[in-house]
Amino acid sequence: MSATDTTPQQRAEPNENAELSFEALPLSDELRRALRDMRYEQPTPVQVAVWESTTSGRDVVVQARTGTGKTAAFGMPLIDKLVRRSKKRAQALILCPTRELALQVSRELEELSAHREVSIIAVYGGAPMGRQIDAIAAGAQIVVGTPGRVLDHLRRGTLESSAMRALVLDEADEMLSMGFERELSAIIEHLPTNRQTMLFSATVPPDIERMARTRLREPEFIILSGDHVGALEVDHFVYWVPEDKPSALLQVIEVEDPESAIVFCNTKEQTERIAARLKREGFDADWLNGDLPQSEREKVMRATRERRLRFLVATDVAARGIDISHLTHVINCDFPKDAEAYVHRTGRTGRAGNTGVALSLATPQDIGALYILRLTYKIRPLERQLPSARDQRTRREADIVSSLAETFAQRGQSAEHLALAQRLLTHDDAEAILAGMLGEHLGARPELPEVAQSRRRARKPAMSSKKPPRPASRRRQASAAPTVLEEPTASPAVEPTASPAVEPTAEAPTPAVEPPAPAPKPKKRSASRTKTAPSVDVSQDGLTRSAPSADAAAADPAAADPASAPEPAPAAAPTATKSSRAKTRPDAKGKKAGSEQQQAAAARSTEVDPIAVAAPADHLELVELHLSLGRSDGARVRLIRSILADGGVHAEHVKRIRIRERYCFVEVETSVVEVALEALNEATIEDRSLSATVSTRSRA
Repeated sequence: MSATDTTPQQRAEPNENAELSFEALPLSDELRRALRDMRYEQPTPVQVAVWESTTSGRDVVVQARTGTGKTAAFGMPLIDKLVRRSKKRAQALILCPTRELALQVSRELEELSAHREVSIIAVYGGAPMGRQIDAIAAGAQIVVGTPGRVLDHLRRGTLESSAMRALVLDEADEMLSMGFERELSAIIEHLPTNRQTMLFSATVPPDIERMARTRLREPEFIILSGDHVGALEVDHFVYWVPEDKPSALLQVIEVEDPESAIVFCNTKEQTERIAARLKREGFDADWLNGDLPQSEREKVMRATRERRLRFLVATDVAARGIDISHLTHVINCDFPKDAEAYVHRTGRTGRAGNTGVALSLATPQDIGALYILRLTYKIRPLERQLPSARDQRTRREADIVSSLAETFAQRGQSAEHLALAQRLLTHDDAEAILAGMLGEHLGARPELPEVAQSRRRARKPAMSSKKPPRPASRRRQASAAPTVLEEPTASPAVEPTASPAVEPTAEAPTPAVEPPAPAPKPKKRSASRTKTAPSVDVSQDGLTRSAPSADAAAADPAAADPASAPEPAPAAAPTATKSSRAKTRPDAKGKKAGSEQQQAAAARSTEVDPIAVAAPADHLELVELHLSLGRSDGARVRLIRSILADGGVHAEHVKRIRIRERYCFVEVETSVVEVALEALNEATIEDRSLSATVSTRSRA
């Protein structure tokens, strides 16, 4: 769309407390039936406010806080009015900042279109390109995706844009803050100029206003909440802590005892470190960041939504767009770098009328950020001190009382003993008598305090016994899955770091997940370039996602599956489709794995990226392949492994990948040479075609 100098129209919309009904909207019978199936009883203010403007084809910028039903707000007009069911071509494009949000949006749109026969597909990085191409060619009418993968499809010509009637930017402010402005501009250039554009955002920073002025036609601004409204409905507290944040976090969690929470960290390494520490202390926790393969990310999110996971430790990028209605707490283990990020983080709790608590750990270096938060959004977290020895003693006593109640209160007591207990409580020395009885009981069971503590730490989020009708801003926790596009990825066990100062009292349970089915070979592969932060060097201590056994802790990391070993990250790592979850760890003797790296570096040049892998079995025949692109072209070990996996070459058949400045070497088993060559020769890295041949140095 061409730029316009017209001043955007602005209007405030209905009071959120007003009585609303779907009868006020001219919906089709099919959509009404779908809303009844989803148990939507009444629309939210944003859904009523945008209906007329969106169905009449106007460009809109909608500001509404997270958790108010924005997906249904643009989904209902698209499905009911804008998409022509008779035309089996892509007619609407919805862009989301993260894969998780793209999947959530596609799931809800599928529910809304259950009786309208509208085809919806989710496309995102980390999933095989071939399956997405087939699904789009089969007649997908609404495409939901992340900017990087959508742009790949547009440039390849696998996504035809001539029939696009509508573009939706969901969480537009987050996409711009995550650095997607260049991709968004490139995508818009591929779309027809007469399309309708809808921007949905929790905040309207200057970047959004600039986009509205330059990319939209006479946009109408629909403002339903201020930038800080969601955050003001949450109770905010800040703890001033020393540099040892993991220990401080444990103290805070012990006293606050949240039912379920997201713990935010500023770096990927910190998420893994914090999650592992929580699990070692007996808490039910897992981590989520950009290095996690897509299949593993979905497992973690599914466990969180199904309340099988109590603590989700995540970065801002990984957690943006996540809709989990039951979270009671948001914990900032690392204080966010800017005030807007704080608002987005705390918006993960207190959703759809529920209460929420935001806890932040702050150091003296965070005073400036806290001051800006107060000035910008008028949010003044109440200051609290770290738990004292008395607070910790109170927690231990509460654990013991809870354990005694669980043990004895549910038993059927005799009338004689109940009468004796009542008489005891009326005695002048009742407390002394009970103290003596408890002393004897605890003396006979000295393990009871630790058992009581571990039982509390390992508990799952409470499941609601009732299922009341939900507003239209809430989606079902267990909905039908959309078209599955991700590639199943195994996550082998790796060795943990050294034991913490405080020994765990119980081993944290690990949610059971079923292994995914093997993916069929796609027709075409490409290396997607989603934006990720540089990963930690393999020589640093990493932390495993699952709690390993004592035997696994003593094992040599080199025995792990070679597919799980990451490459060392340079100062500015390029974007890649996938990242391995496992990281190299110190072995039981304190020596760091990576002898093969040192040998490779000594035998060749220091300008290489060797990867530590298990030595191939003597009886296997290996072939070395030469790749035409190297480190300077964006090639990375994770990226090469992703291309091979998308092409049907399983990780166990890839024995070694060596990255040079201008080319690479890949050793594979003889049985998969042809498949590997086909996969590599059809791939691109940073928009450059990859060429692979059998190396002249190949050994039989």
